[in-house]
Amino acid sequence: MKKRISRAFSGNRPCSKPDFFLGIQHSFRIATERSSRANLKGPFFPDYFTSASALHGWKDGDPYIVNYVGHPMMGAVKGFIYVQNDPRGKGQVFGASPGYWKSRLRALAFSAAYSVQFELGPISESSVGNVGLDGKGHGAVDLVVTPVLGLAWQTTEDAMDRLVVEPLERRFKNRLVRLALRSGLNPSRSFSNGLRFKVPWYRDTREHGVGYR
Repeated sequence: MKKRISRAFSGNRPCSKPDFFLGIQHSFRIATERSSRANLKGPFFPDYFTSASALHGWKDGDPYIVNYVGHPMMGAVKGFIYVQNDPRGKGQVFGASPGYWKSRLRALAFSAAYSVQFELGPISESSVGNVGLDGKGHGAVDLVVTPVLGLAWQTTEDAMDRLVVEPLERRFKNRLVRLALRSGLNPSRSFSNGLRFKVPWYRDTREHGVGYR
C-alpha cells in the first residue's frame, strides 16, 4: 500500500496533492481559531505530546453538523484526491465492478491514514496550534466518521454522477445547466478538482462533453 500511494502522488500529472490540502486546512484553522493561534507560542514537543495524548472517548466537542456533515465531506475530498492520483482508479465509474470498489477501498485506506495524521500526526491539530492541550478537543469520532462516512459520501457522488447527472445532461443541452449539474451535485469532487487547478465540472472518466479532457 505504501508503494502504491508513493507512485500515485509522484510525477508531474495535473493531480491534487494531499500536502496542498493539508496546508489549506491548517491555514483556515489558524485564521479562524483564536485558541490555536495563542497556543503556537508554547514549547513545541511538550505541548504536542500533551495535545496528542488527550484523545479520549467518542465525542470531541464539535457540533453535530461538523462531525457528521462537514467531516464526511472532508473525507470524500481526501478520497477523491487519492482517486485522481490513482491510474487504476480514476477511470472507474460507479457500479458493481471489482475495479471500482477496490479503488474506493484504497481511497478509504488513504483517507483513514490522512485523518490520523491530521488529528495526531507531526503536522496535525495536535502540533500546529495544540488542539487538545487543555484536555479537550480530541475524540475517536473524527478518526472513524471522516474516512468511513467519507467513503459513503464519495460513492454517493459517484452514483449521482452516473445515475443522475449523465441522464440529465442528455436531456438538457444548455451549457450552463450542464456545468451547474456536474459541479453542484458533486461538491466534494468539485473541490478536489480545484486542488489540482481543474474546473469544478472536470471528469477523468469521460472523454467527451464540455469541460472534459
